[in-house]
Amino acid sequence: MTSRLTLSALTLAILLPALQACVPAVIATGAAVGVMSAHDRRSTGIQTDDETAEWKVGTRIPEQYKNFSHVNATSYNRRILLTGEVPSNEAKAAIEAEVRKLEGVREVYNELGIGPASPLASRSNDSFIDSKVKARLVDSNQLSANHIKVVTERGITHLMGIVNEREAKVAIAVARTTAGVRKVVNILEIVSDDETRRIDTQTLGARQAPPQTAPVEKR
Repeated sequence: MTSRLTLSALTLAILLPALQACVPAVIATGAAVGVMSAHDRRSTGIQTDDETAEWKVGTRIPEQYKNFSHVNATSYNRRILLTGEVPSNEAKAAIEAEVRKLEGVREVYNELGIGPASPLASRSNDSFIDSKVKARLVDSNQLSANHIKVVTERGITHLMGIVNEREAKVAIAVARTTAGVRKVVNILEIVSDDETRRIDTQTLGARQAPPQTAPVEKR
């Protein structure tokens, strides 16, 4: 019985990232999404722009490379990170050139690898590393994990977000000491302490909790 339970747990751990990729994000409850958004240092408008940009990247891959490429796009504060695998340097350059044409994009970080698409086992391991880094950021109790976007590809962990110097050092230290991380790529947007306080005050202050409903008295 124990061995069957262990095997089931292992199978679930392997398949979960793949299942998550197939299930629409609408599974998340409205309350959970609201909490995440309220603690994001991007405005809601920029968050929407970032989501749109990620979708548009998929439409920008030249036709001759689509069937041979595995491209992930992560946009944060209109800065796009490209990860995955493409068949050649020519494909890598062509995809970046197309993405740079997207309106409103501030910067493109091209971290695409050259080679065949990574197997499911590798992607599952990357997702597991992401979850470990995020959990350790929470455990550090030195910054909000919602301010850091973690993207791991082939064991290489990329960090994005709007942070001050202290928060950046904490995030990098956590990522580089997490089991399974081969390298850390720092794409964090560094701002001053005063700026992070201003952003936090502005974003949280603009998103007040809704007024409580009227109380009900039982007779």
